[in-house]
Amino acid sequence: MTPHDPRHLLTVPVTSAQDVFSLRRSGQQAAESLRMERQDQVRLATALSELGRDRLGATGLTATFELHGEGEPVLAVIFQWESGADPAPEALELATRLVHRVRHTAGASRSRLVLEQPVPAGVVSSDRRRDLREALRRTAPATMAEDLRAQTRDLIATLEETRAQREELRRLNEELEETNRGVMALYTELSQELETTNSGVVALHTELEDKSRRLREASAAKTRFWTHVSHELRTPVNSVVGLARLVLEPGSNGLDEEQHRQVSMIAASGQTLLSLVNDLLDVAKAESGQLEVRLDAVDLHALIGQLGGALTGTPRASHVVMKMPDLHGFPLVVTDEVLLTRILRNLLSNSLKFTEKGEVGLTVGVVEEPNGPWLALTVTDTGIGIPEAEQQRVFEEFYQVPGRHQRGRPGTGLGLPYARTLAELLGGSLVLTSAEGQGTRVELRLPHTTAGPGPEPCRTTVLAAERPAPGAPAARLDDDGRESGA
Repeated sequence: MTPHDPRHLLTVPVTSAQDVFSLRRSGQQAAESLRMERQDQVRLATALSELGRDRLGATGLTATFELHGEGEPVLAVIFQWESGADPAPEALELATRLVHRVRHTAGASRSRLVLEQPVPAGVVSSDRRRDLREALRRTAPATMAEDLRAQTRDLIATLEETRAQREELRRLNEELEETNRGVMALYTELSQELETTNSGVVALHTELEDKSRRLREASAAKTRFWTHVSHELRTPVNSVVGLARLVLEPGSNGLDEEQHRQVSMIAASGQTLLSLVNDLLDVAKAESGQLEVRLDAVDLHALIGQLGGALTGTPRASHVVMKMPDLHGFPLVVTDEVLLTRILRNLLSNSLKFTEKGEVGLTVGVVEEPNGPWLALTVTDTGIGIPEAEQQRVFEEFYQVPGRHQRGRPGTGLGLPYARTLAELLGGSLVLTSAEGQGTRVELRLPHTTAGPGPEPCRTTVLAAERPAPGAPAARLDDDGRESGA
């Protein structure tokens, strides 16, 4: 490399021991100017001193300082000579341990030995090169004594730095040990707390399992009790109701007005008791899983027509307009006819019970949902409605909305819970919305599967309820719409 190369700093001949001393001083001065760490300064100076002594005596030996700023900035010191033995392996090994990179190239006419030490980023600049070049040229020759003193100072500084680092390392180790003790203590405490918590969770889980088992046993005992009591009560109650009706027949003789009134009260009380027994039996069957879903093709036109005719003839419908859909031509649907009849009968009779005047209606339609079509049967009324706070509780067994909702409206509080249970058995849902004083809307949704021709447009007819003619037989229904009788 020529002296005109911008990377070139200084080239000096190395022909004597004094030149080696000067080379060491120049290397340390260059490293200090380039803001290398103290240890790196000493390492570079020591490597130059050792290799300079090893190469001393080689023909044409020179040492060139260069500052490379391309890529990774480095300070390079290049030894070149024309003839002489290769560097000693011990000298090369020592230099390799002291500086970042050492490269030896043996040539036929000239050999090279390059030492490279990284320079901190941001240090290399044209002004830095110029200043460093001038400083190296002004470096005074050094004697052996000066070199030894410089080496001694470097050694003392290195020892002091090493001692300081050792003290810092000791302090850090003590802090780390203290931290480890704290971590271990915290870990032990957390482990104990976790073990205590796990013990509590296991105990709670065991207690919950025991309570769940007892609840299941109690529920099963309740269901068995309802089933047995209901079966045992139905026969005598049916007998009481049947005999009371026989006594009240128009052709019966021997009853004065007071006796007729009392027998009528017996018949009405027996009918109420029969309704309660039937409710208990149905709920018991549903809870015990004894109700079997029998899917078959169902004619909604016939089913709703029969149900509407039975309900229209009840005394409760005398002041209410019932709107039932005409489903002539509606396709057969696949469901359980018995369970669907029970659901609709409960919903319609419940609406009649709480509607003193106005109307009770039923609409049927098909709703398309992302998961398929659903059959929607909606019962609406213009009755007294249900307060918002009570709308979820009406689906609790035996719960009845307190206050004016129950005046003159006997019941068991099982109609809506039973209807929702049956809807879920059919794979559907039952949703109630209501506003106090404005009426109630209950929507039953069931999976829609047809078993017949496509649907025709549905028509809605208004059937005005009429009182039965005197002496004409009329079907009587209990509070959930069941026909009373034996």
